[in-house]
Amino acid sequence: MIFFHKDEQLEKLGSDILKATWAEFPTLARNQIALTWIVYDPPVLVNTGGALTPNAFWNHAVRGFTYRGVERIYPASVVKLFYLVAIHEWLEKGMTQTSKELERAIRDMIVDSSNDATSLVMDVLSGTTSGPELPPGPFETWKFQRHIVNRYYQSLGWEEMETINACQKAWGDGPYGRERAFYGEMLDNRNMLTTNAIARLLHSIVGGVAVSSGRSQQMMALLKRSLNPDDLPTDVEEDQVTGFLGGGLPQNAQLWSKAGWTSQVRHDAAYIEIPDQHPYLLVVFTEGKANAKNRDILPLISKLVTEAVGSL
Repeated sequence: MIFFHKDEQLEKLGSDILKATWAEFPTLARNQIALTWIVYDPPVLVNTGGALTPNAFWNHAVRGFTYRGVERIYPASVVKLFYLVAIHEWLEKGMTQTSKELERAIRDMIVDSSNDATSLVMDVLSGTTSGPELPPGPFETWKFQRHIVNRYYQSLGWEEMETINACQKAWGDGPYGRERAFYGEMLDNRNMLTTNAIARLLHSIVGGVAVSSGRSQQMMALLKRSLNPDDLPTDVEEDQVTGFLGGGLPQNAQLWSKAGWTSQVRHDAAYIEIPDQHPYLLVVFTEGKANAKNRDILPLISKLVTEAVGSL
């Protein structure tokens, strides 16, 4: 069963937000956006420093709105959230040991969205490395090992994880050698996520039940974003606030997020707290070349959602 329930109030607000977005950006096709929005009504049981047991947390119902939330979409760097939780699980279970280099890579993967850092994290998770093409036998073993993150998420028994694919590294120019072969001739083995799957994973981190309460708090620390313009990176490629959901928030908001973008997609997944309002979680994916370049769509949606939350 999906982890949130729908209700009339959020259905109406969510539909109005989409209508307003399409009115402002008529070139954004109906099938070029997906969205999942979770509202935390009082008593708020998230971002409590891990005060709840997993059972208490998962038995607490939350309400939400989703549009195309089960559609499989290329996630770009948002997939790094899945590698973040997985590497903490491996460390917690003693499946791998920490090191200065691994800690540096985990940080840079999330804070700066570094693809090179992600490459090391994936090597550690799977016990594989990139390189030239492999003979069929060794390649089968290599591929099996690379699917270990998928097997971990399927083992959780969450229906949102049944259709995802999270087994590929993140690239600048693209994969070569065995990595390219692993994508498949038609790139049919690309990473694919849904906004519902991302929302559930982020919900578990914010709830303090991803791996353990202590590790959830470590993850939250990496996901924290400053909205102060003076703190934003000067390199637009590393700025995960401007042009994303953080770009539509008031200055007094608090933001924890992971963005992703390529020439074809622009995505963000965020947990947001604004004084005197219900906290909420928002995942928005947009596809298409023109939309990927457009740095105004996600901030507008964020602003509209903030206004809607203010009316609750």
